[in-house]
Amino acid sequence: QVQLVESGGGLVQAGGSLGLSCAASGSILSINIMGWYRQAPGQQRELVARITSGGRANYADSVKGRFTISRDNAKKTVYLQMNSLKPEDTSVYYCNVLGVTVQTGTYYGTDYWGKGTLVTVSS
Repeated sequence: QVQLVESGGGLVQAGGSLGLSCAASGSILSINIMGWYRQAPGQQRELVARITSGGRANYADSVKGRFTISRDNAKKTVYLQMNSLKPEDTSVYYCNVLGVTVQTGTYYGTDYWGKGTLVTVSS
């Protein structure tokens, strides 16, 4: 069983910064990919950024140059630093992990999701 707990959402003015974190817990040995998605009201959930266990990251075009994803493999935590925020960044942000190896050595190639944290950017 994998649990993901996000923190760091809130209200910020346009142009400001906010940081999110997501800690994974459970009998986890390693995690393949960790990432962030977001979903605005009436919109589909979309990828924001993701990062492999080796540190390779990719970003949505809309956040390139403004957001930075990072992870601490030992802490099983992924971070998202969001700078130069825009009102259109307002969404619920969801943590996602894909591919988990548990302590028994079993690999689960499935998605796990956090409950989401709201980020609101005021103009």
